[in-house]
Amino acid sequence: MARKSYQQQLADLQENVLYMSEVVMERLRLGLNALEQKDRELAREVIEGDDEVNELYLKLEQDCIDLFALQQPVASDLRMIAATFKIITDLERIADLAVNLGEYTLAADRDMFPEVDIQELGNVTLEMMESTMDAYADEDTEACYAVADRDDHLDQLCERASALVVRDLIETELEENTEEEVERLLQDVSRLLLTIRDLERVGDHAVNIAARTFYMVENDDELIY
Repeated sequence: MARKSYQQQLADLQENVLYMSEVVMERLRLGLNALEQKDRELAREVIEGDDEVNELYLKLEQDCIDLFALQQPVASDLRMIAATFKIITDLERIADLAVNLGEYTLAADRDMFPEVDIQELGNVTLEMMESTMDAYADEDTEACYAVADRDDHLDQLCERASALVVRDLIETELEENTEEEVERLLQDVSRLLLTIRDLERVGDHAVNIAARTFYMVENDDELIY
């Protein structure tokens, strides 16, 4: 009976991690929508919703600690709990990046660089997140490789977007603007570059989750390093 309870705890842990990932992905979607629509109310909702993610993280962290301390897991169970501990950390950090999108929305006051498609970058990161959590749920190692490969595409998109922003800034006739206008332009550029960087980091966290899933299933740290 005790063994059954232990196995149920492991199953519940995985289910709760998947629930946390759904909450985090919804935060990310809302952050992207707020940015696209310049919706300040939605941006505040994203920022305030971070408390829910933090509470989920702390609960799951405690669940992992309890399983380590009380059940003394070995072999595949030990890898599963250790990997999960790392995965929830990545999820919590993705939620923090979604909060950044909400804060960028509140700080922005005009359209800048329409040729930079932030939504395209956001869609790629969401697809990577969905794929990596499916891989975790299904223990699908091939899908883990696919997520890691997809990250190269995201990196290229982010590099291209950053280059566009810098090129446009260089080509802007700053001397024709007032000092206040120049300052606003530089703030807009900085915010956009930070947005691109944050979305790239979401992709990195998705790869981390895939790598930990691969380790959990195969006892192989190939994707971690």
